[in-house]
Amino acid sequence: MGFISVAVDGPSGAGKSTVARAAAERLGFVYVDTGAMYRSIGLAVCRRGVAEEDTAGILEALPGMEISLRYEEGAQHVLLNGEDVSDAIRTPQIAQYASKVSAVPEVRRFLLNLQRDMATKNNIIMDGRDIGTVILPDAPVKIFLTASAACRAERRYKELLEKGQQVTFDGVLADIVRRDLQDSLRAVAPLKQADDAVLLDTSKLTLEQSIDAVLQIIHEKMKG
Repeated sequence: MGFISVAVDGPSGAGKSTVARAAAERLGFVYVDTGAMYRSIGLAVCRRGVAEEDTAGILEALPGMEISLRYEEGAQHVLLNGEDVSDAIRTPQIAQYASKVSAVPEVRRFLLNLQRDMATKNNIIMDGRDIGTVILPDAPVKIFLTASAACRAERRYKELLEKGQQVTFDGVLADIVRRDLQDSLRAVAPLKQADDAVLLDTSKLTLEQSIDAVLQIIHEKMKG
């Protein structure tokens, strides 16, 4: 039997990373956060002083860029040209950059082979915006994880405050709504639910309930 791939898609702030990471740990699977890869490119572009709308500048930055994932004690670390940027990529500014760079076809192609290669060597849970529709269209398990915009904003707001960032709820909500619009309307690999994906709305679920729900979907799909 080959390796098992689980594709988890959904909008920004839905808790995909947290839920997918926990589910992967319990199953003994490798967790792959594709959003972190796009954030890394966004960080590199930002550091070069390139505007998020400057497609030509983004493309110029790609050739000298090396992105890899390292796993230590079950935790994923993102490396940009050898530097661990796992914390540096988790800011609203870099999230915005990530949304912009991920709409550039050449950026997506740049990461596509790396992402698909991981699925040929490990049992994985991969999360992002287009995993079930583009990256791993043949994955036997596809889940579209979502929650209301207000619920996602509340979760993200608390998370950022705990990290010491100066944010407002209204600002975080505006960022969420803007990201949803950008991700859904972009011409390249827009955010949408795959036809064969299971919809899971976690608006009224606790984190533990969300993890259990994902594990139940995986088990049922693999039995079938």
